[in-house]
Amino acid sequence: MADMQRILPWLEDRLGLDAIRSFIAHKRVPVHSATIWYYFGGITLFLFMIQVLTGVLLLLYYRPTPSEAFESIQFIMTKVEFGWLVRSIHSWSANLMVLTALIHMFSAFFLRAYRRPREVTWLSGMLLLFLTLGFGFSGYLLPWNTVAFFATKVGTDMAGTVPLIGPFLLKFLRGGEEVTGATLTRFFGFHVAVLPGVTTILLFVHLAMVQKWGMSAPTAEEEKHQMPFYPHFVLRELVAWYGALGILGGLAALFPWELGTKADAFAPAPAGIRPEWFFLAVFYNLKLIPSRIWIFEGEVLGILAITAGVVIWMLVPFWDRAPDGEKPRLWVTGVGVLVVTYMAVFTALGYWT
Repeated sequence: MADMQRILPWLEDRLGLDAIRSFIAHKRVPVHSATIWYYFGGITLFLFMIQVLTGVLLLLYYRPTPSEAFESIQFIMTKVEFGWLVRSIHSWSANLMVLTALIHMFSAFFLRAYRRPREVTWLSGMLLLFLTLGFGFSGYLLPWNTVAFFATKVGTDMAGTVPLIGPFLLKFLRGGEEVTGATLTRFFGFHVAVLPGVTTILLFVHLAMVQKWGMSAPTAEEEKHQMPFYPHFVLRELVAWYGALGILGGLAALFPWELGTKADAFAPAPAGIRPEWFFLAVFYNLKLIPSRIWIFEGEVLGILAITAGVVIWMLVPFWDRAPDGEKPRLWVTGVGVLVVTYMAVFTALGYWT
């Protein structure tokens, strides 16, 4: 005990824990009718930590080669104790992380959390969302099953239609002209090394910006009502994490993630092949576009239009420059409602058709 009493003051002095405690003690969180949406950012972070933990456990047995990838997942699910549960938690948490990240993005938009001086917070959050989608796309192929193989082929074909850089992008993603073992190895490298490294750096930037500028409230009047970050908000966030863990555990146990059949590059594509749900809106949108529009390829125009829409959405802090504290402009809110409706409707249509 005496040793601890000497060590703790030494650590506090060297690590600056007093300054951290003082910052946390004075930090406040706005309280208003939309405060509940703040918790989805923390839930997304929690699911990311679950992804890292379960991913490390899966790496103990996974082998990223066409001859062994499927069999190694099969071994995890049938031979490793609770391996099926770990794999199911990893897959379900990946999908839930995309969902909570999208909810967090839209809540930030409608709360106008992109307003000055939070432009960098919004931009870093958008980049984190793109990285989350990258995790989903790269991880989908790793089991090397039939559905993942052909869905990856469709997804990389879409990337290949991008004007100018399409052919390069296609070869870069596939490691060649076709989806092969080189593609699997490349996606594995993206999934376990490149994306986690970039995400960790951006995550620190995003959290630093949130801590520096605080959480945005809808109007200046509502910012007068605040609660302490610790322990009030922290305890509520922990309850949200506990609820997310309960939902995740229930889904993983009651609806184990299926493995399917091993991929065969020479077999015909299954009927009705489509990408994961978070790409369905784009997939269905491109299906509706005619093959030719005047002298242009329809798919190319569709990719350009979607890319332009994403860029415009990402740059919202620079085209909605209403003063901080001013009530939301009706047309800006209408843009958000239109985007939410588009994604929900086209995702549903892409799933059912």
